[in-house]
Amino acid sequence: MVPAILLVLAAALVSVQVAGEQLRLQDATADAARSLARGDPTGVATARIRSAIPGARLSVVARGDMICAKASARSRAAGGLLSSLTVRATGCAMDGGL
Repeated sequence: MVPAILLVLAAALVSVQVAGEQLRLQDATADAARSLARGDPTGVATARIRSAIPGARLSVVARGDMICAKASARSRAAGGLLSSLTVRATGCAMDGGL
């Protein structure tokens, strides 16, 4: 009985870690999109993403009046045991925004 409870507790804690990574990546991607829309270099946007999630990758897509930043990173939850799990996020901003 106790091992089952510990397994469920461990799974819950790992789920919270992955959700936290996803949230940090989403926030950083939105910041990167706004930064790119203001005309900052791609390196600045990449640094914003990587400061939130080390090792994250950034791609930039222009869609009409919008600049979209797409980021992905391998999960570091559970000490890297779930490295096959990838978190992804997209953020867009009006090109030339303030």
